[in-house]
Amino acid sequence: MFFNGGFGMGGMHVTGWFLWIILIGVILFIVFGRPGRRRETPHEVLRRRLASGEITTDEYEKRKALLDRDAPGGKG
Repeated sequence: MFFNGGFGMGGMHVTGWFLWIILIGVILFIVFGRPGRRRETPHEVLRRRLASGEITTDEYEKRKALLDRDAPGGKG
């Protein structure tokens, strides 16, 4: 009559909570993404492209001047 002695019910209860915690963790990870990951600013992209040789120093200076001119609070 009382063969399981409540172990079956208790085990399912703990397993249920464990599954809910995992599910909530996965949802939070999807919503908030990986910590420490951010987008590059336009200036960072420009510096990276100069460093990798994709653009010349002249192109860098021209594009940097455009970014600085169009920046909020910039001159012009």
